Amino acid sequence: MGESTFALRLKPGDDLKDGIQQFVNANSIRAGWIVGCVGSLTEYHLRFANQEQGLEGSGHFEIVSLTGTLSVNGCHLHASISDGYGHTIGGHLLSGCKVYTTAEIILTATDKYIFMREHDDTTGWKELKIEEP
Repeated sequence: MGESTFALRLKPGDDLKDGIQQFVNANSIRAGWIVGCVGSLTEYHLRFANQEQGLEGSGHFEIVSLTGTLSVNGCHLHASISDGYGHTIGGHLLSGCKVYTTAEIILTATDKYIFMREHDDTTGWKELKIEEP
């Protein structure tokens, strides 16, 4: 069993979440996680805790944190962003976060597990299910 590390750069106008999912799909990653990310956005779309809908905004934002699990079966990502005054918000990353200058992402994957997403009656959301190959 092994681990692999990948480096990815998304360019201006790319969608942060969709770009990561496309990379995961192209590399057949079944169980991975974000190691780190730096970059910036001109648009964000985040869902906050216990909310059904996401909040959208535009401007210039630094990505100060990105974390989550990755799989061809679905990614679960959380991000924190800050504006030009250092005000920071964070939440569940949704499609619609557009890269401003760059998003430089390092991720690691393992073949020890397969990450699945399945509906959990307790939470009402698709939650992580960990399987072994």
